[in-house]
Amino acid sequence: MIKQFIYNTLLAGVMIWGLAACTKDLDRNPITEETTASVYTDFSNYKSILAKLYAGLATTGQTGPTGSADISGIDEGTSNYIRAYYQMQELPTDEAVMGWNDGTIQNFHKMNWTADDNFITAMFARLFYQISQCNEFIRQTSDAKLSSNGITGTNAEEAKTFRAEARFLRALSYYHALDMFGNVPFSTDTNEVSYYYPNQVSSTELFTYIESELKELETLLADPGANEYGRADKACVWMLLSRLYLNAQIYTGTDRYTDAITYSTKVINSGYSLVASYANMFKADNNATSKSEFLLTSNFDGSRTQTYGGTTYLICAQLGGTMTPSDFGVSSAWAGLRTTSALVKLFPDVTGATDSRAMFYTSGQNLEITDLTTFTDGYAVTKWSNKTSTGGTGSSTTFVDTDFPLFRLPEAYLNYAEAVLRGGTGGSTAEALTYVNKIRERAYGDASGDITSGQLNLQFILDERGREFYWEGYRRTDLIRYGYFTGSSYVWPWKGGVAAGTAVGDFRTLYPIPATELVANPNLKQNSGY
Repeated sequence: MIKQFIYNTLLAGVMIWGLAACTKDLDRNPITEETTASVYTDFSNYKSILAKLYAGLATTGQTGPTGSADISGIDEGTSNYIRAYYQMQELPTDEAVMGWNDGTIQNFHKMNWTADDNFITAMFARLFYQISQCNEFIRQTSDAKLSSNGITGTNAEEAKTFRAEARFLRALSYYHALDMFGNVPFSTDTNEVSYYYPNQVSSTELFTYIESELKELETLLADPGANEYGRADKACVWMLLSRLYLNAQIYTGTDRYTDAITYSTKVINSGYSLVASYANMFKADNNATSKSEFLLTSNFDGSRTQTYGGTTYLICAQLGGTMTPSDFGVSSAWAGLRTTSALVKLFPDVTGATDSRAMFYTSGQNLEITDLTTFTDGYAVTKWSNKTSTGGTGSSTTFVDTDFPLFRLPEAYLNYAEAVLRGGTGGSTAEALTYVNKIRERAYGDASGDITSGQLNLQFILDERGREFYWEGYRRTDLIRYGYFTGSSYVWPWKGGVAAGTAVGDFRTLYPIPATELVANPNLKQNSGY
């Protein structure tokens, strides 16, 4: 399985890349002594390099949790893709607050970040480091390159499949760049490998590129469920298209809700299914218990993908106060992440006795937050764990085994329902209601949580997305789509740095292009408001 390839290899050869910009603050480091020429003449290296591309979402360097980092200028664990993505998607919302005072981390929930923010710079660098590595692999697996390297027959055909997966991973990172930064530097495998200044593209242009790439990949990836766990298939393409189209009004000014229905339906009919236990999806053996629901994951292993980012961060940082780390399969509590009363109030009770998705620790914790930096202010979240579904502990208590789901089937259900309610055609409210109630029946254990057609509205869908996907990296995007992220129509505790919450400028729906990138690349212009 792809987990094994990620664990057992870091990279069989050096990746030569075209940098997004020649930053001096967060430098991208070369990663082995091998040369491209020697690596790509041996087909046995190809899957190892593909594994490195997948591992780019999970690992931070070449030697483990620290040392030989991919990106310098910031703590290595902080530079982790999933950790950085979580912070930018969750900390500015009603779902998460941070207790630490590390650098500018408090600026996320207060929503007063600047272009000099080191955490934003790290996310930007990680995105384009990942894109550049994908570009090089795609460049080296063209028909001409395969032929010149003597890769023929079935090996060449398999290399083309790997190439399609690399294109998907590139599209995924470009989607994240679109969603968070909007107007970004752009390069593909067609650009020469050199230090150069990529041109900046608009959100609309990047949307069009991502859409066209995914449309081409529809026929090139493995059929749904046919690939190894942790590798992309056609259903992943459809899910990303569904997400892209659901948010198209924000990205381009033109709604694509009908297309969102079309591609959500493709995912729903692709053979994936809900698992019985919500809680088990966030435990150490979720690769075994939940793969029927997971379309794609970022994979972690406590022994062989050691990092202070990813799910190690999510689990250890959610523990503090009177919580016992061993109850979650780890040896330390970092006393960082909690939630606001706004998320808690989405559930009928905090114990999970009614809706099993309510996973909070309340003993010694205050519901309301007086001080963002006090761990006992705000209920703790117990969603993530390094315990297994049978009560065992992961392979390590320092680093965890829990995989992070990038796409789960319920997203297709809720995307479909929202797109129908927003006026998309090709679907029905009756079908939407069925899909929503499937999710709720899993959460409630029976039909007691079912809603009626009269209760099915856009606000309900947003609230249901909060209940289903909290702390999985969805919330910022969802609040922006609903027009709630910046204005006064919805405020939550400490939004805008005020205890009761307050509006912030609409320009904050995009993050700034890091100042270091603007200095390094004269082709870049800053996003409005910064």
